[in-house]
This record gives sequence, structure tokens and C-alpha cells, in this order.
Amino acid sequence: MTSSSYRARYRRILWFFARVLISVGFWDVFLPRLRLTGPGNRTRKNRYHQIAVNFRALAVQLGGVMIKVGQFLSARLDVLPREVTDELAGLQDEVKAEPFDRIRAVAESELGAPLDDLFDCFEEQPVASASIGQVHRACLHTNPDETNSTRDVVVKVQRPDIQQIVEVDLAALRVVGGWVNRFAFIRKRVDAPALIVEFSRSLYEEIDYLHEGQNAELFAANFKNYPGVYVPRVHWPTTTRRVLTLENVQAIKITDYASIEAAGISRAEVAQRLFGTYMKQIYDDRFFHADPHPGNLFVKPMPPGEGKTRAEWLLVFIDFGMTGQITPGQMNGLREMLIAVGTRDPARIVKAYQMLGVLLPDADLELLERAGARVFERFWGMTAPELMNFSQEELFDFLREFENLLYEMPFQVPENIVLLVRCLSILSGLCTGLDVDFNAWSSIGPYVQKLVAEEGGSRWKTWLAELGVFAQALFSLPRKLDRLVARMEQGNLEVRTPDLKKGVDRLDRSVNRLAGAVMFAALLLGAVQLYIAGEYMPAGILSGAAVLAFLWVLR
Repeated sequence: MTSSSYRARYRRILWFFARVLISVGFWDVFLPRLRLTGPGNRTRKNRYHQIAVNFRALAVQLGGVMIKVGQFLSARLDVLPREVTDELAGLQDEVKAEPFDRIRAVAESELGAPLDDLFDCFEEQPVASASIGQVHRACLHTNPDETNSTRDVVVKVQRPDIQQIVEVDLAALRVVGGWVNRFAFIRKRVDAPALIVEFSRSLYEEIDYLHEGQNAELFAANFKNYPGVYVPRVHWPTTTRRVLTLENVQAIKITDYASIEAAGISRAEVAQRLFGTYMKQIYDDRFFHADPHPGNLFVKPMPPGEGKTRAEWLLVFIDFGMTGQITPGQMNGLREMLIAVGTRDPARIVKAYQMLGVLLPDADLELLERAGARVFERFWGMTAPELMNFSQEELFDFLREFENLLYEMPFQVPENIVLLVRCLSILSGLCTGLDVDFNAWSSIGPYVQKLVAEEGGSRWKTWLAELGVFAQALFSLPRKLDRLVARMEQGNLEVRTPDLKKGVDRLDRSVNRLAGAVMFAALLLGAVQLYIAGEYMPAGILSGAAVLAFLWVLR
């Protein structure tokens, strides 16, 4: 690409987001200041969906970082409306393949030798082509040694201009982040510049293939004693920051259900093993593969006779460009969350939110706890088919009950937790596709029992801690009752009912509008009658008063 092409790309990204912000500013800032919230509310879902559609089209055309941005935003359920995230969720990182002569030039420059000197064969047609790089099959010159058990490899090579595209796109996004931060109603929900910093850091890690190779080896070490999981070996002599060479593992794509069944492998067992590996990654290793889409997961049947000492089939993970790590503090929050779900304790779920640091200061904790209790009451233990057949009317009732929570709850989730949530969302879909009766609720049972037993060293310490909390609440109850009675006697007792107050406020505004409309109509009719009678001066005064009444109604 030429320098003029980079400048045009930069301007195109800025112009797209400028149009979006102008639209948001008009509908969600300017009109509400005139007290005209109706049009914005009625059109919001369609407007946001159209913005997502337009961005998706832009990302597909530009490729590069924009596709990664779309995938990143699709996971930000904490800061973006569902209309946007749903549309971007299907954005695939697949773009037109780069001409092979340009890929060859990058590979030979990085490896310091012609490809013919390093490989017996190197297929020109790529196996896969993405925005950052593309993958080619190849075979090594040398015979297998102790660290590499096969000559068949796949070589991932970055696109020749990806470094410049990353710089241009990130520069444009930093400008956009500054624009977004000027909107107060957005700023209180999300720190846009901080999000861009997080995205930039993860993107730079993803385009460093040395980092990806190290991730693969760390993952393999974590599962060294777990015979049902396999990670392709890295061939380090032909791996650099822009070229990655991996063992080519011939296996069945995890969504190729017919081939899995034809190999005599139980799909339900695959779902359970997949789920189990992620519980281990999260709660034991604190390091997880954050991109478990179908193209990165395979099932490899083992040759006959090897099943006696190893698993009869292997779950194969590839592509470790996107991984996540969990800090000790977040680990405590996740442990609390898992125990809360396993014991169906909504108060403990809210505590887990706080430990994870995902709630902003003005979060309504009581409403969160009540919503958690209703989720357990209505959805606990339901399988995927049961959830799909759940009454639409009941679901809408649930959404209406917690509408304020869904649309106004201020979450700001750390990036590694966002990666984890996105990962678990994809994982849930994969497990359900493999086994329609897969029940995540029951599958977490063994992990809950293990964590409860470990909490505080043993189970009795956990019970003792809970008993202490109960005793503290019991002993403080008389003092609270005394204060309550005293306030009642003084006439200072307040009952807070936010929903009722909002309803009363809406009713009050409606009455005021109606009164203003009646006043406007009366003044206008009076002015018309006086004008017909030839009383022009009084008619003008009443007309002016009618205009003022009309403006008051609009405001």
C-alpha cells in the first residue's frame, strides 16, 4: 500500500465514526435536552443495529485491524447494546488471500533463507487466510528429532503491510476514543481511551508469533499429565516474530458431527471433555485459550491399540494468539462466583461481582441480587432444548421486570474477564451443538464441591465462617429494630420504591403536558376568535401566549 492509501484509510475510519457520533449526538443528546425523548427511544434499536451493519461492511472491506475491532466489540456486552454485539458476533476473520510472491518475500526475509532451503515442499495455496496473516501447508527437510515428531507442518506468515495497517488503524481509533470521551452519558458508562489501550495491547501480542508459540508451549505444559488433550508442537528453527511453524495435526473439526460419530466417538463425551478442560484452565492453571471457535478445536481419533495407554481420542487445540490470564484477585472472585452458582446463592453472586471489580460505584446491588434470585428460580437446571422452548411471554415478563438493570446497570469489565466471558459464551454453544442435552449447571457440580472443600482449608471452616456472619447479623438485629422504631415514632420513616417514584414522575409529566396542551388550545382559539372579530392587538397577545405555551409543552 502507498502512503496515500494509508491516509485514505485513516480518513475513512475517522469519517465513519464521525457520522456515528453525529447521529448519536443528535438522537441521544440534543433531542433529550429539548425533552423530546420519544423519537430517540422508538428508533434506538434500529439505529444501533444499522450502525453495526455499516461497521461490519466497513470491516470486511478494510480488513486488517477493523475486523479485530468488530470481534473485540462483539464481546463488550458490558458497554454496548445487544443490537450492536449480536450483529458483530458473526464477523469472521476471513479476507482475500495475499499473492504468494508477497508472502514468500516476508517468510524468506524473516527466516533469512529461501523457502526451498528450509522446506521440502511449501504449498502456494493457503489453507486459511485472515486479516493478520495466512496459513500454508509445508514439509520440513530434516528427519524428525526428539522435539518434533513429524515433518508435516503448517506455516503461518503475516501479511507484508500488516504492521503499517495496525499503526494507521490504531492512530485513528485513538482519535475516535477522544471524541467518544466527550459524551458525558458515554463517559460515565465506559472509559473509551482505556478500552483502546487494552485492545492495542492484545493486538500487539496477537501479531507477535513468538508470543503465540510461547503460549502454545505453556498450554501444552499445563496439560502434560492430562492425556485427553493435545497441542501441536512448535518448530522453533523456522519461527520468528512474523512466521510461525507448527506441527500439522490431521484431525476432525469439532463441529463435523458426522465424522466424529463415524469415528465411533461420543459427542456427549467430547462436550464433557471440552467443558472440563476449560474448568481446569480457569480454576487450576489461571491461563486459558480465549478463542475456542470451531476452526481452533479438533478431535483426533487414536490408532487402534494405542487406547490402552492413552485416550482413544484427543481434543486438539490450535492458535494461541488470543489467550487470557487471571489475576489472584480475579481468581478469588471467580471461585466465589462458581460456588455461588453451585449453591444458588444470589447474594454471593453480587459479592463475586464486587470481588471481580466489574461494578461501578452506583450499581444497584439489591436489584442485582433480586435478578439473580429470579434467574435461579426460573432457569436453574434447564437444558438447552428446555431453554429454547421457554415461554416467550415469561421471558418478556422477566425482561420487563429488570428492564432498568438490563439497560442502565453500569458495568466496566476488565479485558481478561471480557475475554473469559466471550470464551465461555462460545464454549456454551459448542457444547450444546455437540450434545443438545448438555447441562452446564450439573457439569459444574464436581468443581463446586472441590472449591467448597478447599475454601478456608476445609469444609468446616467455611461453615464456621458462614455461622459467624449469621451470628453477627443476629446480634445486630435488636439495635436495628430500636432505630427503626425510633424513626417511626419521629415520623421520619422513608420507604424507597424507585419504580413507583419513576411511575409517579412520568404521570406528573404527562399531566403537566396535558395542562399545557389545553392552555395552548384555549389561547389559540381565543386568538382566532379575536382576530375574526377585528381585535388585532388582543389577538396578537393571545397568539404570543399560545406560542409560549406550545414551547413549554415541547420542553
